Amino acid sequence: MRKGMTFTRFIFEEQRRVPESTGEFTLLLNAIVTACKEISDDVNRGQLINVLGSANTENVQGEMQKKLDIISNDIMLKALEWCGHLAGMASEEMENIYPISPQFPRGKYLLVFDPLDGSSNTEVNVSIGTIFSILRCPEGTTDPTEEDFLQAGTRQVCAGYVLYGPATNLVLTTGQGVNGFTLDHDIGEFILTHPKLTIPEETNEFAINTSNFRYWEPPVRRYIEELFAGADGPRGRDFNTRWVASMVAEVHRILMRGGVFLYPKDSRENIGEGKLRILYEANPMSFIVEQAGGASTTGRERLMTVQPYTLHQRIPVILGARFEVERITRYHLIADSAD
Repeated sequence: MRKGMTFTRFIFEEQRRVPESTGEFTLLLNAIVTACKEISDDVNRGQLINVLGSANTENVQGEMQKKLDIISNDIMLKALEWCGHLAGMASEEMENIYPISPQFPRGKYLLVFDPLDGSSNTEVNVSIGTIFSILRCPEGTTDPTEEDFLQAGTRQVCAGYVLYGPATNLVLTTGQGVNGFTLDHDIGEFILTHPKLTIPEETNEFAINTSNFRYWEPPVRRYIEELFAGADGPRGRDFNTRWVASMVAEVHRILMRGGVFLYPKDSRENIGEGKLRILYEANPMSFIVEQAGGASTTGRERLMTVQPYTLHQRIPVILGARFEVERITRYHLIADSAD
């Protein structure tokens, strides 16, 4: 694909590669991207239109919602429910699935999304974003149930995110590699600026919230202690640490310059099964990272093979540079075999 082409042209050219394509998937992607442009505008103008700060409500996970969480969720729902390409939606901000109203036509896809990942950073102007994943609705199903959304990550048709930062970036995979686009505000179009993104197999940079060190499992502590030891330790070289507290920003940095990201399970009651949501965050980001040549694990198994059992299931996430992810997985397996 030629650098500099518009996203619209990009997806239409991709559609032409599939002779049996109906165009429904292409139109769905266009609708998602249009919704994200609207969210981007609200994020950029947040301090001017009084949409920052807490909404004084909690989401289904008991987390305090920001005003922009609710606004972004509503934008996604309203922009996509009428398009005719979806049979249903599920959002991190809603307890139950969102059925398509009978007044609108139904499509053959399901959409799961985190409308505003990292929203706790809105008041401090740190990069945040929208994460989405497209699944196929089971054939013959017009009224999907929660069970129809509970698909392993390997069954994703498409995954992507839009990063709202100094620039607005769209990163997308349909299983044929990863491409990055930048929004040109003058023409209102995303432009292909980062074709065929790849993640180096090795890295000297890692991202983890080290304040939780005392809660981690022994294999995670072993790994991080080795990185802290730097050139004087068993790895024989120095490492840099980063932590943004926005998964979109963390993954985007890894795609741009390499690295590894860890949000492992730990001994705290609310993190015992992990922190990040498998459907809305872990699966789509793992799909993107794997398609860019990286790897993703729970610490013990390939993340995208895990079968979800609830809409808001949490899971440990370790992803990025393949050699580092493999090392961390090996440390978990060694610890488990010793036990």
